[in-house]
Amino acid sequence: MGKLIRSHEELDVYQMAFEAAMQIFTLTKDFPREETYALTDQIRRSSRSVCANIAEAWRRRRYANAFANRLNIAEAEAAETQTWLQTALTCGYLNKEQAASLHQTYNHIIGKLVRMYRSADTWLLKD
Repeated sequence: MGKLIRSHEELDVYQMAFEAAMQIFTLTKDFPREETYALTDQIRRSSRSVCANIAEAWRRRRYANAFANRLNIAEAEAAETQTWLQTALTCGYLNKEQAASLHQTYNHIIGKLVRMYRSADTWLLKD
């Protein structure tokens, strides 16, 4: 049996998402100034939103639909982040290795979120 998780911060998927968001924050510091309110802002927001929605899902485990909805939103934000990563690569703001590594990380995050969604009943709080 696995260890008891008491906080969203203990979830592997949250830790992966947070680390990826921080990596994106660091990498986007080098994006062109004209992208500040466009691509830089979008990719930072979507990557941070993955973390925030995982945290919110964790706190909504009393309600199956609310929990599932937040996991679904986190998954969608992860896919959006992948789109912005592809855009940054195509624009030449990220190198191929950086973009591929982060894209793969988000594939893992999406996979973990889907598995959580599919086994939602095991995550829900019981009265």
